[in-house]
Amino acid sequence: MTVLIIALAPVLLIFSYVYFRDKYEQEPISILLRGFLAGILLIIPILFIEYFLGKISINFLPIPKAAWDGFFDASATEELFKFAAVFFLFWRDRNFNEKFDGIVYAVAVSLGFAAIENLLYVYKGTIGTGFFRAFTAVPAHALFGIIMGYYLGMARFNRWRRSGYLVKAILIPWIFHGLYDFFILSGHPVLNFLFIPLMLIMLVMAFSRMKQQSEASVFRFQPIKNDPDEPLA
Repeated sequence: MTVLIIALAPVLLIFSYVYFRDKYEQEPISILLRGFLAGILLIIPILFIEYFLGKISINFLPIPKAAWDGFFDASATEELFKFAAVFFLFWRDRNFNEKFDGIVYAVAVSLGFAAIENLLYVYKGTIGTGFFRAFTAVPAHALFGIIMGYYLGMARFNRWRRSGYLVKAILIPWIFHGLYDFFILSGHPVLNFLFIPLMLIMLVMAFSRMKQQSEASVFRFQPIKNDPDEPLA
C-alpha cells in the first residue's frame, strides 16, 4: 500500500493543480478520466516498441547510447504516442472550446502514462526510487504535457498557423524529453548536473504558458448567470 501511495500521490497532486488552474471553465471529469486511461494503456505499445529500439544501441559507447536511448528509444516513442492519443481523443471534442483545454487534456494523458510507468519502476525498485521519481520523472511528464498541450491549444484556435503549432506540439516536448533522458542516462557528471537547469527551464516555460492561456480564456470575462430560482437582489 505504501508503494502504491508513493507511486500515485505525485500524479494526483500534479493533476489536481493543473485541473484547478483551468479556473474559468473546467473540463468534465469523465473526459479527463478517458485521457488518463488512454495514457495508462499507451504503456503496452510503447514498451513493445522500446524493447526493439533498445536493441539497436546495445553495443554503442556510453554517450551515443544515452543519446539514442534518450532521444529515440524513449522520448520519440512516448511523445508521439501521447500526442496521437490527445489528438484523436480530444481534437474534435466539443469540450475543447478554449486554448487552456489543450494543456489539461495533454497533462491527463501524460500523467496516465506517468502513473503506470511509475508503478512499474517502484515495484521493480525501492521506496527510494519512488521518492526520487516523485520529484523528477512524474513532474517531467507533466511538464512535457503542458508544453504539448499549449501548442495543441494554439493550433486548435489558430487556423492559419495550425500546421506549425502541431509540429511544435510534437517537436518541443520530444526535444525536452530527449535532453532529460540523455542527461540522466549519460553517466557523465557534467551532463547529469545539466538535468537541474533543464528542469528549471521547463518549469518556467510551463508556468508561463499556463498563465498565458488562463488569462486568454474566452470564459474569463463572462458574467456569472443567475440561478433562475434565486430572486434577484
